[in-house]
This record gives sequence, C-alpha cells and structure tokens, in this order.
Amino acid sequence: MSLFITFEGCEGSGKSFQSNVLHKLLTRDEIPAIQTREPGGTPLGEDITKCLKWQTAQISPLSELLLFNASRSHLVETVINPALKEGKVVICDRFTDSTVVYQGFGRELDMETVEKINNLAAGGLKPDLTILMDILPGIGLARKRGQKRDRFEKESLTFHNKIRRGYLELAAKEPNRWLIIDASKSKEDIAREIWQKVRQLLKQINGGEIDIEDTFSAEETAEPGHSAEVNENTEGKTVE
Repeated sequence: MSLFITFEGCEGSGKSFQSNVLHKLLTRDEIPAIQTREPGGTPLGEDITKCLKWQTAQISPLSELLLFNASRSHLVETVINPALKEGKVVICDRFTDSTVVYQGFGRELDMETVEKINNLAAGGLKPDLTILMDILPGIGLARKRGQKRDRFEKESLTFHNKIRRGYLELAAKEPNRWLIIDASKSKEDIAREIWQKVRQLLKQINGGEIDIEDTFSAEETAEPGHSAEVNENTEGKTVE
C-alpha cells in the first residue's frame, strides 16, 4: 500500500495543518502511515533547519541548495525509503519541489543544477501525489502576522510571488501528479477534497479491495492543541 504524498505551498498556505489532518484520517482507518517534513524530519535535519531558517549570517543560494539536500538525503535514507518499503503511506511537508521553486525560481540558481542535486539527494524518488496549497502570497503572509518570521518569511513579496508562479508552472507540467487546492477555502472543505483524492489513489493501488470511509467529522479538522508528532526521529515540530 506504499504511497508517497507531499504537501507544497507558499508561506501561510496551511499545508502543515492539512498534512496533520490527512495523517489523522489515515490513522483513524488503520492505514499504516507516517508524517515527516523538510527541512528536518531527523535530529540531523533539525540542526540544519535551525541553520537555514534562523541564523543571521548570510547564506548563499548555492549553500542553501546544498544544505537542504544534505537534510533531504538523510531523511530519504533513514525515514522515507524504509517506511515505503514497509508498505506505509508517507506524508512529507515539502520535498524537492520546494527546492526547485525557492532556490530555482526564487534565488534564480541554474535550474539544471538544482534538479541534478535534488535528484541525487532524493535517489530518484518522486512523490505519487503532490498537494499544492495555492494562495496569494500576501494573504498567506498576513496569516502569519505576529509570529516570529524566519529568513524566508522575511523575503520581499516579489520573492514570494516568484515562488507561487514556480509552483503553478511545475503543476502545469505534471498535472497527473499535482492536486491544486484553493487554500482560501474552509479547512474542512480542503480536508474533504484531499481525502477524496487520497482515497481514490489507495483504492487504485489495492484494486478497489480496501474499505475507506468517505466522510469525517469536524473534529478531525479542529486546530490541534499541540504540534503533531512528525515521526519518532523528530523533535515534534510542525511548521507551515
């Protein structure tokens, strides 16, 4: 039943919240699943995350690219691939597409270089489904007003508009892999749309022989009282 699902989107799009909801729904129906994130997902990855997001020293675009992929390589080898081999559903908050749009479209690094390094770090692994939480960057950033902003959230609106454009271009190239969600809709409507798509994929994988509930209660889209546990190797942090 292995299935690799990634969530992508601009800052404040709600992708982390929806990845939590999806994991909750899979667990409810006793479908083996794990939840992780990038950058991070392992103790080593969390250390790299602190460097990438919170240090004040300047980091070059190439250094960003290499640091993200160092974290990615370790996550794929130690968390994602083992879970997929065990037949689990893996939900990852960001993956290689984030690096393409942030370091390729945003930082304007050579796209061929970005894709080659991404592919090397991921070992050729690609998501079965990528869910794009699409929102106007100004609205997404406004949702995070009052919160401490990391290096990327502090970038200009022009930078974030490049990110959104990059995501939409990637989705247009591979429409069968991407599910574009209007992230301005209600959390429950979004969760229902995602759940319907995931149910469809799981039934296809299992030849229609799996029984998965079609509905869920409002409780399953309620705000969590604390950050969800990402996986046994993480610090349990949840980000958007």
